[in-house]
Amino acid sequence: MGTLALAAKITHVPSMYLSELDGPNKGCRQAAIDGHKEIGRRCRALGVDTIVVFDVHWLVNSEYHINCAPHFKGIYTSNELPHFIKNLPYEYPGNPELGHLLAKVANEAGVATRAHSDTTLELEYGTLVPMRYMNEDQHFKVVCISGWCMWHDLPTSAKFGLAVRQAIEDHYDGTVAIFASGSLSHHFANNGTAPQFMHKVWDPFLEQTDRHVVDLWEKGEWKTFCDMLPLYNEKCWGEGGMHDTAMLLGALGWDKYTAPVEVITPYFGSSGTGQINAIFPVTPL
Repeated sequence: MGTLALAAKITHVPSMYLSELDGPNKGCRQAAIDGHKEIGRRCRALGVDTIVVFDVHWLVNSEYHINCAPHFKGIYTSNELPHFIKNLPYEYPGNPELGHLLAKVANEAGVATRAHSDTTLELEYGTLVPMRYMNEDQHFKVVCISGWCMWHDLPTSAKFGLAVRQAIEDHYDGTVAIFASGSLSHHFANNGTAPQFMHKVWDPFLEQTDRHVVDLWEKGEWKTFCDMLPLYNEKCWGEGGMHDTAMLLGALGWDKYTAPVEVITPYFGSSGTGQINAIFPVTPL
């Protein structure tokens, strides 16, 4: 009935917003910004009406949660990095219909999920940063899904991702893109060292592991990656437990997925963390 038209793993580093502002870091994240704009362009070309973001900056302790308010508007300052993102205005349409469909199908699959449309929940910057560059004209509706799942396991997140796809394809009358918004390795620069790691990964082990992972992705070796994901997450400080990545891959077939990714913004270091923009081709399950 509906179409999952595009899937991607994307960066949301707050230095992208800093990159817009006058000062010593102006332009520092132009490649990442350009990558977001290209992904947005492709979504438009594919007729996408709604973007669903698995956002690792939305922490939850129980169940899976969907923010599907009819409209989002506000001025955002990051409580984590208020010197990077401050007074960022935003406004986007939401999609309550799709949000409730996602929750319904996930619950039917045995994954406890709640959709919130009558809510004062705000968007987190894992959603706000990419939407700033992909959706500045409010072309796309936005649905945000909690991706920082503190007491959840990765196989259940993969099962949730599959339910997201099934809800879109079997019940939704429209075209959707899904984004896993989070980093690869995620060891932030220790306090007091941030400036020297502005464009670096924290440790060579983390960078080399990330680069090996990207190589697996480009070769389509998903069985190997899915098998290593739990330990990769543990040893490389996965952002939000890498539940966003598990959700994305669950929607694409998990370890049965075989397509190679298309890297849009090559791997880069940012404040100690490893980042990328990459499109995951949507293939039949």
